[in-house]
Amino acid sequence: MSQPDATSLDGIRIEETVWIELRDGCRLAARLWLPEAGTGPVPAILEYLPYRRRDRHRGDDAILHPAFAAAGYASIRVDMRGAGDSDGVMTDEYTPREWADAVEVIEWIARQPWCSGAVGMIGLSWSGFNSLQIAAQNPPALKAIVTTCASDDRYADDMHYMGGCLLNDNLQYGATLFTWLATPPDPAIVGSRWREMWQERLAAVEPPAARWMRHSDRDAYWRSGSVCEDYGSIKAAVLAVGGWADGYTNAVLRLLGGLSGPRKGLIGPWAHAFPHVATPGPRIDFIGYAVRWWDHWLKGRDTGLMDEPMLTAWLQAAEPPRSRYEVRAGRWIAEAAWPSPNVEALRLGLGPSGLGASPAEFVGTIRSPATIGTASGEWCPYGWGPDMPTDQRDEDAGSLCFDGAPLEASLQLLGGTRLSLRVACDSPEAMLAARLVDLAPDGTASRITYGLLNLQHRNGHGRAEALQPGKIYEVEIKLKDMAYEVPAGHRLRVALSTAYWPLAMPSPRPATVTVHGGQLTLPRRRPDETVQPPDLGEAWSPPALAGTVMVAPERGRVRVETQADGGATVDVVRNLGALHIDDVDLDLTATGSEHYAMPAGDPARAGSEARRRAGFKRGDWEVSIETRSTLASSGADWHFTATLSAFEGKTPVFERSWDLKIPRSSVNSVPETGSSAMRPGPAKTTKLNA
Repeated sequence: MSQPDATSLDGIRIEETVWIELRDGCRLAARLWLPEAGTGPVPAILEYLPYRRRDRHRGDDAILHPAFAAAGYASIRVDMRGAGDSDGVMTDEYTPREWADAVEVIEWIARQPWCSGAVGMIGLSWSGFNSLQIAAQNPPALKAIVTTCASDDRYADDMHYMGGCLLNDNLQYGATLFTWLATPPDPAIVGSRWREMWQERLAAVEPPAARWMRHSDRDAYWRSGSVCEDYGSIKAAVLAVGGWADGYTNAVLRLLGGLSGPRKGLIGPWAHAFPHVATPGPRIDFIGYAVRWWDHWLKGRDTGLMDEPMLTAWLQAAEPPRSRYEVRAGRWIAEAAWPSPNVEALRLGLGPSGLGASPAEFVGTIRSPATIGTASGEWCPYGWGPDMPTDQRDEDAGSLCFDGAPLEASLQLLGGTRLSLRVACDSPEAMLAARLVDLAPDGTASRITYGLLNLQHRNGHGRAEALQPGKIYEVEIKLKDMAYEVPAGHRLRVALSTAYWPLAMPSPRPATVTVHGGQLTLPRRRPDETVQPPDLGEAWSPPALAGTVMVAPERGRVRVETQADGGATVDVVRNLGALHIDDVDLDLTATGSEHYAMPAGDPARAGSEARRRAGFKRGDWEVSIETRSTLASSGADWHFTATLSAFEGKTPVFERSWDLKIPRSSVNSVPETGSSAMRPGPAKTTKLNA
């Protein structure tokens, strides 16, 4: 796609607030970008999010939606029920109510005089998830979607659990959603009823992190909205986009293999962002690529896109590990189909001498320091802070390692890795972390990929089963998908540890795991020069949002401290920052932090804390929300606490606190009866100026 000039972008018609009234009377607020006058009815592209089109997400919208309007599409951003300026309340992510509302929204869009009747959906993260989920509802007007940095499996591949292990991202993202669920609408849009709407939202808020911890197994709660349960339900064409640095690396290849309809996959070196603005680079002309997709499926034009390979991916090259990259070394590769006949299983055995051609008998034990994992980076890097995995040598020193011989030729890897093990444990509960590491001749250790397994989930994630101490079990750890070329002369290492903190919460007591044998299965790719990647172009975007930065965005692990006694703390900053937004004359503040503490030798006392603040100010109108969420072990339970405070100016108008005990595992839990909604537990509520 050629880049629109300033004149064509200036000719876009923008409607700040469009109201969509649903059948139950709920009104959803939307922002609409239309092509220049006189173009007639055009296809529409929907992004459907809770992230406040008026302010919080305005900057992201500015560098995407105007470009679609300039390319001849109506582009529309809708705030979900209970979010932004829309009516109602929202209590959780990915609900049947969310999808039913979206189906109505799509029907409404298709009826508008500016719409040709054909609709597409685009999204990143939440809106990437619900693009898939809504496509599974099959609204007739929805012809194609673009899903970016999202997942088809809400339990196995979201920020809540990994291999059945509780991720600390469950707390940190739960804290973020907890805060934004409590934000008010804008009085400039909804008028004097803003305060009534705000109080309704405040009264309905419950900490999402606690709800998610109550579902420690892959039960009906997680199966709902996991489109991998029935790929056949999706009839729309699917463009699945991901990044190797992102938390959501596995869904693209699964979707390509599982869907039967038209589909494409695009995976770059990127973290959690659209590919035209993402780091690490190289960035691409993602807008042009998406417009080619829309032109084919919504306008019926032959753009040649569907003649190109099914999968285009960035093959990462070996380079010294860093906590942040501007550009990731490597090159583009392509596969005509997925699964690809060019990828075959390479099996290496674990033995007393390391990684070999076949398994060998041995007995190895591992009881890692509880602080193994401080070089892991964030579960979901965003690429604009120190959040990538660093040199793994310190991690390896506390792990059980199996090294291969130096490679005689380079080895290309593309896809998923599996590690099969025979293990025993001295505790009824334990976890295993497995890392695949590239060892350079100078000793540098770069993490290629990794995976976790809660050993109580060794027979699947549907139900935890306690370990019988001393009994040998067959287990399998799935490592995250990747594309990586190991150079000749480098060695592969498998590193096993019984901790991966603070990425995952630890088992409550130190456990010793004995490994009796195992096999590593790698996805070896044979290069196929007959399949060439397409030209992805140079990145561009419409102008950024006009405003004044008061607090710069910052994200990542800013401090890791190890105490002399072996304990450690990790501090993370998670600031969207503070900004004056010119075109709505609003000061927006969105700041946050986390603190993780691991006392020496006592994982039972590991603690996590997340703090968030969201604030809005225009003239005399000033409101803010502050939350604090904490998590620690308490015997067989999690101990979760949270507080929420809301202010008008400096005056408190709402306060509530929670203090909950949540079973760590279904092995220890009492089955619930009745509604699956989160039980409120002990709580204190104070309304000061209702």
